[in-house]
Amino acid sequence: MFLWQYLTPLLLIAVQICKAQKCDEFTDLNLGHSFIGTNIRIRLLLYTRENGTCGTLMSHTDLSAYPQFNLSRPTTFVIHGYRPTGSPPVWLGSITELLLAREDLNIIVVDWNYGAANVNYFKAVENTKRAAANLTAFIETMQGHGASLSSIHLIGVSLGAHISGFVGANLNGLIGRITGLDPAGPQFTGTPAEDRLDSTDAKFVDVLHTDIDALGFREPLGHIDFYANGGTDQPGCPKTIFSGGAYFKCDHQRSVLLYLESLNRTCASRAFPCSTYNDFLDGNCLNCDQFGAAGCPVFGYDVTRWKDILQKRGQTKTFFTTNANSPFCMSSYRVDVMIWNKDVRWGYITVKLHYNGTEAVATIDHKSSKFQKFKETRLFAQFDKDIPSVDKVSLKFSTGNVFKPKYKLRVLRFRLTHLERKERLCRYDILLEEKSEVTFRPIPCEESNF
Repeated sequence: MFLWQYLTPLLLIAVQICKAQKCDEFTDLNLGHSFIGTNIRIRLLLYTRENGTCGTLMSHTDLSAYPQFNLSRPTTFVIHGYRPTGSPPVWLGSITELLLAREDLNIIVVDWNYGAANVNYFKAVENTKRAAANLTAFIETMQGHGASLSSIHLIGVSLGAHISGFVGANLNGLIGRITGLDPAGPQFTGTPAEDRLDSTDAKFVDVLHTDIDALGFREPLGHIDFYANGGTDQPGCPKTIFSGGAYFKCDHQRSVLLYLESLNRTCASRAFPCSTYNDFLDGNCLNCDQFGAAGCPVFGYDVTRWKDILQKRGQTKTFFTTNANSPFCMSSYRVDVMIWNKDVRWGYITVKLHYNGTEAVATIDHKSSKFQKFKETRLFAQFDKDIPSVDKVSLKFSTGNVFKPKYKLRVLRFRLTHLERKERLCRYDILLEEKSEVTFRPIPCEESNF
């Protein structure tokens, strides 16, 4: 009995600690819910550096019960998209962790899975405006407690991007920033601005497009729109329907993976303003002087460095390419080739850069390039990785013709220019036999002008 008297208070304390440490989690539904249909219900899960891996379910009206919800800090809302199977997004833990590593924030995961989990996509679309109305009311409550709208960032994925737009419009475009990750296309394409995300919904709107030919939205929507790999057919994604569900969702989901990498600062993807993807690949859009010393914008979380310029420019459409897997970012070079063959040659060039056992590869094969005597052919090379210095260069020329005789490309001058560091390397008088790789050590270019 004596021992029990001492243990009882300790047990009660332990129970209270366990209760205090209870974590609220994203709603986990299943296909059954999707077939039956779900009525919309909004749950707001708070994460801060004090509880970075343990969500707190918040009241929509009473904020006083959450001392960790400090309204003097910026607040970022993460809004998911359509959930046909009802399962939680696999990336939620990563995005909250990476956001909190970058900044001392309030992160609110907007769980509208009741409403997004429905085999009837049209019903989920219908629910987006209802979800936006709920979220708008919550942000207005935050305002009443002293929060500044300019310190709020909405990150919306697919349907979540349009929810973000509706919230921003409801608040007269005074939200600080909206990021749309492959905004949904079906049921939104061709609609007026008030029925989708657009650049007036926040002070700054940045948008990523990765699936414009299927689940995503094709046209520009923000102050700056990034088109990864032209906005369609992401590297590494299945090309045939025989790959199952990944064939339908891989391109669309790539938007989140690219954004997570921008948060992680693994590497940076420089994006180039251009009217079309083909012009970008042809190297016609490599001048970044219009953006001053900062150069062309970098995709992702840190694009706010260019916010002032982009707001003045109006709508800016940019392109960048990626690898099939992380790290996704590539390194950009300009390649200039002058030949002295008597006859015109058409073909493709593969360039390899070597440094201390590391090899970076760029295959310029989006179209057959024209090489003409004493005329410089400018190519845009995207290497799978960046290397700090170049010891050796390997070149290979190919025409793509299987049955015709092999040709030779007599290179008078080969020049390689790193587009960010402006480093230039050259080589003169190289003989390339078709499909045979030639390796050489580059030398400083003799030309004084860039």
